[in-house]
Amino acid sequence: MSHTHEPAPPSHRGTNTHDESASKRTALIVRTIADIAAAFLGLWIVLYLLEANQANVFVQFVEGMAGWLAGWSQDIFTMENEHVRFALNYGLPAVVYLFIGHGIAAKIRRG
Repeated sequence: MSHTHEPAPPSHRGTNTHDESASKRTALIVRTIADIAAAFLGLWIVLYLLEANQANVFVQFVEGMAGWLAGWSQDIFTMENEHVRFALNYGLPAVVYLFIGHGIAAKIRRG
């Protein structure tokens, strides 16, 4: 007697597709949030280094978001060169968010 693979009953068809689709959407959301967080931090680094007008509402918004996102990493680096210190203190969280966000998204898609 051979063991042949029989198709799943009609009531179970599409369940795996639905789960896979939900996983893809969830992974996309996680990855997008990580990308947006890193984009705010990267944009703030660029605006700061280019000496953007601190009185501008958009610049203030980006600064506020970046400050909130990078609050945990402030003053990790304390070298004397202000520009390098600034880029590292805001760049580190951007890289961390990208690695963690994309790693979680990959795990969700596989899981």
